Amino acid sequence: MRQSIRTVEAPVPAGPYSQAVRAGDFLYVSGQVPRQADGTYEAAGVASETRLTLRNLEVIVRAAGGRLTDSVKITAYLADGADFAEFNRAYAEFFDDTPPARTTVVAGLRQVKVELDAVVYLG
Repeated sequence: MRQSIRTVEAPVPAGPYSQAVRAGDFLYVSGQVPRQADGTYEAAGVASETRLTLRNLEVIVRAAGGRLTDSVKITAYLADGADFAEFNRAYAEFFDDTPPARTTVVAGLRQVKVELDAVVYLG
């Protein structure tokens, strides 16, 4: 079973890809950035951008019937490695004592400070 997931509560994809794809018991969420559901972006500090990005992930996961805390792997992309501590504090607000595995990469993001994608277990 392979199913595309879409919700109007998160930004529309900027290209030919799905917000997420469910394959069996796993959900693969495309990279999300700190944009409002209508696609607008307002530059903010990395903590605010992290929270908005995680909320975008959260509404997509919920549209597939899961919870963000069901994530098993998240990849974080930061525009500036100097933002890591601030990012980490905001990120920790969304997970309990069993956070998902995570990789953090410093990347050349175009406009935003944070991008996140996720693999979520829905079983």
